[in-house]
Amino acid sequence: MTLDGKIAPPPNESHHSTALGGGGATGGWVTSEIARAHVQQLRHQNDAIMVGVGTIIADDPLLTDRSGLPRRRPLLRVIVDSRLRLPPQSRVVKTAKDDVLVLCSFAEEKRKRELLGQGIRVEQVQVGVGDGRPDMRGIAQRLGTMEITSLLVEGGAMINGATLASGIVDKVFLYYAPKILDGMGSVPFATGVGFDRMSDAAQVKAIKLHRFGEDFAVEGYLHDPYGD
Repeated sequence: MTLDGKIAPPPNESHHSTALGGGGATGGWVTSEIARAHVQQLRHQNDAIMVGVGTIIADDPLLTDRSGLPRRRPLLRVIVDSRLRLPPQSRVVKTAKDDVLVLCSFAEEKRKRELLGQGIRVEQVQVGVGDGRPDMRGIAQRLGTMEITSLLVEGGAMINGATLASGIVDKVFLYYAPKILDGMGSVPFATGVGFDRMSDAAQVKAIKLHRFGEDFAVEGYLHDPYGD
């Protein structure tokens, strides 16, 4: 993200960019090539990667591990897609090899069959309270039953906000570029209900700073593995 917490210009000007894993857009990458290369290391370290369908529609990412390092299991590509809007022509669909899982709230049977026919796994999950969107804690529990032990959340803004609000995020790795985007229409790092009081804000602990050329990253824990 930029120094002022933006992950993309207004949607009409450029595609959204992913946030927790570093981002890019057709209007220009937010972070540098060296930072984006490090994202592949994070993907390699995790069993699954998750984005919202808005990121797929905007950026058409592959969501693959391009580190070149051997894996203990294929990277599971998870897409939160409340109403099955996943474009059939998207790269993630075209490259699916039983490694794409779409989690929806409302599944139109015809659309579900179409995705299944393209090698996409589709599961309907419980919705959260009040917003009709998939319940993030339920998603984490479902992935756990699939023996997914680690999940990298790469955004976009709605997914970032929902996962933070749900309390399922254990660790953050936030990339910053020395840029200020400004503008009310620019896309923030996270959207959603947020936290009502400063005392309720998610507290990041055990912070480490990393440099990637001119960019930097903040690494820290919301839930310290060594004991809160």
